[in-house]
Amino acid sequence: MKNVLIIGSTGQIGTELTLELRKHCKGGNIVAGYIPGAEPKGELLETGPAEITDIMNDRQIAGVVSRYKIDTIYNLAALLSAVAEAKPQMAWKVGMDGLFNVLEVAREYGCAVFTPSSIGVFGDNTPKDRTPQDTIRNPRTMYGVTKVGGELLSDYYHIRFGVDTRSVRFPGLVSYLAPPGGGTTDYAVDIYRAAVAGRRFECPIAAGTFMDMMYMPDALRAAIRLMEADPDRLIHRNAFNVTAMSFDPEIIFENIRQYVPDFDMGYRVDPLRQAIADSWPNSLDDTCAREEWGWQPEYDLDAMTRDMLSKLQARIRV
Repeated sequence: MKNVLIIGSTGQIGTELTLELRKHCKGGNIVAGYIPGAEPKGELLETGPAEITDIMNDRQIAGVVSRYKIDTIYNLAALLSAVAEAKPQMAWKVGMDGLFNVLEVAREYGCAVFTPSSIGVFGDNTPKDRTPQDTIRNPRTMYGVTKVGGELLSDYYHIRFGVDTRSVRFPGLVSYLAPPGGGTTDYAVDIYRAAVAGRRFECPIAAGTFMDMMYMPDALRAAIRLMEADPDRLIHRNAFNVTAMSFDPEIIFENIRQYVPDFDMGYRVDPLRQAIADSWPNSLDDTCAREEWGWQPEYDLDAMTRDMLSKLQARIRV
């Protein structure tokens, strides 16, 4: 990777990935693609080029790709799970029609493409514990449907046209920078913010609901490392199971209480998010990612908790 376009650069993953790529890929152009109303600000705007890049406008994407001689596109435009259920038509347009635009531009200009998938591709008939890489994908949400469709469409473009498509199935992502934005796993972000703010946390997910999670620094490493992996070693491409930890609300609550003893939590379960969570796996088997491109997380729950609390407390002091 030398010249990279990040579509959705101001979103949940995009902000941090763009900054990380600018540190990682020296001497190239790391272009922050955005849509009007979601302009990059601060460090994101100051450290590199930014261009309006609407995923629904293929010629606009092509123009940016041509102008900056882009070799790799990170397609991060998507609606998160709970938002996608409220806006299924928009979720389809962004997740499928938008991806089609990106893949067509990649075919025309010879770009590699990373489009994140999700644990949302799995459903009620999928094995719940250590969900295998190759298993049934039968989501019951529009978010999951678009992610499965995205995996299949990306594989098609690789097989049919030779486009270098790659992807991971992200679990819930936890970040001290990105605020909760409508994802089913976002409670694992908001709970830390509540602890640092000294307020009681009302958890929207029921006790005993296990889901895979990952700290954002590990997610960024996965997204970069996969795109730099030897293509001859890749068997699955779209998309690899990756994970770092699995916990339920009680486990993360008790872990936080080790460092914030007065922290309190109750439950106000959101039926929509709970139904989505109940259809997802408890844990993933990421053996294929480890074997094919050397995936290895660096953060477990306790390491994530210590870093999250430290970073959030520092931001509040500033």
